[in-house]
Amino acid sequence: MHVNNLCKSRDLFQKISINICVKIILLSQLVTFLLLYITILLHFGEMRDLELIGGDLLMARDRFLGFISFILCFILTVPGYSLSVNSLLPDEQNTVTVFHEASPKVVYVHRLATVTNHSLKKMQIPAGAGSGIVWNNSGYIVTNYHVIKGADKLAVTLDKLTVPAKVVAAEPRKDIAVLKIDSPQALALLKGFKPFEIVHFNDLMVGQKAIAIGNPFGLDHSLSKGVISALGRKVPGIGGVTIHNMIQTDTPINPGNSGGPLLNSAGQLIGMNTMIYSNSGSSAGIGFAVPADDIERVVTQIIKNGRVVLSGIGIQSVPSNISHRLGIQKGILIADVLPNTPASKAHLRGTHKDAWGRIELGDIIVALNGHAVRNYDVLYNMLTEIKVGERVTVSIQRGNKQMDVTMRTIDVAGIQS
Repeated sequence: MHVNNLCKSRDLFQKISINICVKIILLSQLVTFLLLYITILLHFGEMRDLELIGGDLLMARDRFLGFISFILCFILTVPGYSLSVNSLLPDEQNTVTVFHEASPKVVYVHRLATVTNHSLKKMQIPAGAGSGIVWNNSGYIVTNYHVIKGADKLAVTLDKLTVPAKVVAAEPRKDIAVLKIDSPQALALLKGFKPFEIVHFNDLMVGQKAIAIGNPFGLDHSLSKGVISALGRKVPGIGGVTIHNMIQTDTPINPGNSGGPLLNSAGQLIGMNTMIYSNSGSSAGIGFAVPADDIERVVTQIIKNGRVVLSGIGIQSVPSNISHRLGIQKGILIADVLPNTPASKAHLRGTHKDAWGRIELGDIIVALNGHAVRNYDVLYNMLTEIKVGERVTVSIQRGNKQMDVTMRTIDVAGIQS
């Protein structure tokens, strides 16, 4: 309580100080105007005409003093220049502006499930909710994959209008899903829509302002703010792999915020609120957002191709827990090499049984383009940064020998790697 009172006193002091400074500036301008008026009067009158001094000058003085009184009353009584504590600080005005411009681009995503009631009739009930980002005026909506996972039907609320939505495609390994709305009424609302500007991950800084808008606990268009607490976090994702380059923020994020935007002070998109670290299930000041770079890359591919394009070499790997039991602590043990892929053409070997039924371990991928590969998570995240058809150098361990093999990646969407 004591700390809150100190904060309130500090804010009040700042507001009063700002208003006092404004008044000092206005009064100084007023004095300058007065001196200028007297100088002009003396110049043209030259103080030679005693009648002017005795008559017209006194009349001019009275009129001028009346004018000065009016200005002083205006300065002291108009709300914009008063000592009102309702005046907004620059940071407050910035937050208000960001919310006003960004909130129409945030939607409420409803997940519906089909159940059978007591009369054996099927009915749809709410099964969860989250937030979404309007990507463009064609009706594409971006949200988290876990928000729509397991839904029989989806609906989106846009500007108090609720319309059906369908899933275009998703990338569970990045926890990103793209929805589409086709309602003419909804599309009419998006005319003249300006999408969020994207801020690249490398341009972010720890300590900069972060603003979240979403629907926590079903409370639509709620705003919270904080700062970027850390960058480059590695967080286990719902798709079975670790998501790299996550943004950590202390901006309060709660259930229902998932899929909503994380913005900077310019109202630009820096990430999508995805998960929190909490024992209670509510905000504990540690939230994570998928960076806008990943969102843009995945969404662009889905809109263009109807799916995510993933570079790969055509191998399937042995799960880490099993390879660890086999004594392999670092690298990826190849379980199988898929036919007609770069890996098969480079004669990489998978794990297999020999003629006597003994297990013969396959090649172990230890590096890609000179960067160490500790596990499949690392390889997957490396491959997401590589374009299809790009030449890569794969370092493998085969028995006691290590060798480098060069190949070009292919699109292996739907295949492990």
